[in-house]
Amino acid sequence: MGILVVTIFMMIFPARDSVGILLPLLIVGDLFAVVYYRRHVVWKYLISLMPWVLIGIIGGYAVLEFISSEQLKPLIGILVLLLIILHISREKLGKRFVELLPESKLFTYLMGILAGFTTMIGNAAGGVMAIYLLVKGLPKTEFVGTGAWFFLTVNLIKVPLYVSLGMITVDSITFNLKLIVFILIGALVGVKVIKWMPQKMFQTVVLIFAAIGAIRLIIG
Repeated sequence: MGILVVTIFMMIFPARDSVGILLPLLIVGDLFAVVYYRRHVVWKYLISLMPWVLIGIIGGYAVLEFISSEQLKPLIGILVLLLIILHISREKLGKRFVELLPESKLFTYLMGILAGFTTMIGNAAGGVMAIYLLVKGLPKTEFVGTGAWFFLTVNLIKVPLYVSLGMITVDSITFNLKLIVFILIGALVGVKVIKWMPQKMFQTVVLIFAAIGAIRLIIG
């Protein structure tokens, strides 16, 4: 659902500001997820990925130094559409999708760099990490737990970088504090809803709205 959240925030706020505003809220959600799934993490997959993620984060930082909000909006819109296409391809091909992907070290390197870059420029690495963890063949709980630890780690790394870029400010943190309660409520609701809401229906609704939002970002 992160794809939808990214597009909504960029439609409400200037693109660069939206990325900085969203990050602390994501960290609150990450903390909740890590506590809830704390026993379900496969560390070896994170450790092997992180050096390459850091390279991607550095590349994203360099891009953000020279790009304006108006230039960032279509870039994120295109990125979101690509992630949606990637997700739909994964759904259509099923196990065949994973079989088509390499399990070589080069694959890990590329996925790490891409995850770092996409999370840095738009908090949008969810789709990339989903593909990486699918290839590793993790069960559902380990999939979620490992992803939770990944995002908490990289999002904490990004905080000082966003501060140096002026994307996290005193005003944005003050705004974040007003929303923390709602983030926690959303997390609790999510834990309950995921148990009864049909996954296919949930994904379809989210992807449709995310695609509409992405197209709006691209066309301005």
